[in-house]
Amino acid sequence: MKYTAICMLSLFMLMACKEKVSEAKKDELAQAGTTTVETAIGSLELVAPFSSESVTNSSKVIAWPKDKTPTAPEGFAVNRFADSLEHPRWTYLAPNGDYFVSEANTRNSANQIRLLRDRDKDGVAEERHVFLKDLNQPFGMLILNGYFYVANTDGLYRYPYKEGQTEMTAEGEKIVELSASGYNNHWTRNIISNKAGDKIYISVGSASNVGEQGMEKEERRANILEVNPDGSGEIIYATGLRNPVGMDWNPVTGELWTAVNERDKLGNNLVPDYLTSVKKGGWYGWPYSYYGQIKDPRWADDPHDSLVQQAIMPDVPLGNHTASLGLTFYTNSAFPQQYKNGAFVGQHGSWNRDPLSGYKVVFVPFENGKPQPPQDFLTGFIANEIASEVYGRPVGVTVAADGALLVNDDDAGIIWRVSSEE
Repeated sequence: MKYTAICMLSLFMLMACKEKVSEAKKDELAQAGTTTVETAIGSLELVAPFSSESVTNSSKVIAWPKDKTPTAPEGFAVNRFADSLEHPRWTYLAPNGDYFVSEANTRNSANQIRLLRDRDKDGVAEERHVFLKDLNQPFGMLILNGYFYVANTDGLYRYPYKEGQTEMTAEGEKIVELSASGYNNHWTRNIISNKAGDKIYISVGSASNVGEQGMEKEERRANILEVNPDGSGEIIYATGLRNPVGMDWNPVTGELWTAVNERDKLGNNLVPDYLTSVKKGGWYGWPYSYYGQIKDPRWADDPHDSLVQQAIMPDVPLGNHTASLGLTFYTNSAFPQQYKNGAFVGQHGSWNRDPLSGYKVVFVPFENGKPQPPQDFLTGFIANEIASEVYGRPVGVTVAADGALLVNDDDAGIIWRVSSEE
């Protein structure tokens, strides 16, 4: 099978982005008016590039008050499943009910995986072990065919695994080399397998914002890779995805879906992050265009017109600069029926928007496998919007063995558990 868009992309891998846009050109572009596109959930109006200033508005994390929790909808309860963790970015539920948590960060990373257990099933993990340490910014985890897989920022590793073990003592084997080039702010590498267990999918974010460091550094970046469980047979499954992180399978259609963190520096209100289905061989626009065929003006001198025409429209916009990273489809029956087969998305929150955006978990209902407009689900992470103070930054979202939703609150070091009281 030929993947035309991907092959065409490879022809441009040595071309660098013309990042600089003159002030006069920015003023001209800002007057262009809005553009309306049609997404899977309806019309979306996008402002003109540079119609507002790009800002730096980094949040300051303050401690959660002792008796305070995030806010869930009526009929749900929230408690601490685990705390005192070191940047718990992602949680993986093993087939036997063990919870594995990757503790990693952009800087000062713990570089380890912790094992948690809730033996008495009271919604609090009372047992914890350091399962695997001395890693390199670990993120995605997977148990498959007698192996424990870890996606470090520089490669996919696998370790011989025995169910129930509390510490990994075996040496790991790197089976896929992954690039950590560029500024590597997009260091997270997620992994999932297909239902048959004969393919593994690896999400790899871009090495830059919009190719400004040279497209040679973007080889095998801004894409989702497909490999065999031993690391062989690699193909680029889909590309043009600036920073895909969360991945899961639509339980009705069987499609692969991902949450994508879009580009910066076009203004306070561009470009919205999104949730989308992922087509094999698909091209999603980065860095040359966004939301289909809207050209990024920073590539005006080298617009890649033929490639832009092939760009696929993402399905569900999720707000500007929200850092939408976590994703899980809810297939359990513990929540009310309206949540069945819908998707939860963890939004890590903006650093470059005023006011702050994200810092919550949203829920995207699905009807017959088709997405509907997103709605807030878990909020209250912003403590003081004027002062840009936040209590935490949600990332991973994982369905627990009992059907509760676990939310990794990265900077707070907490995993919250949201359970239904109905």
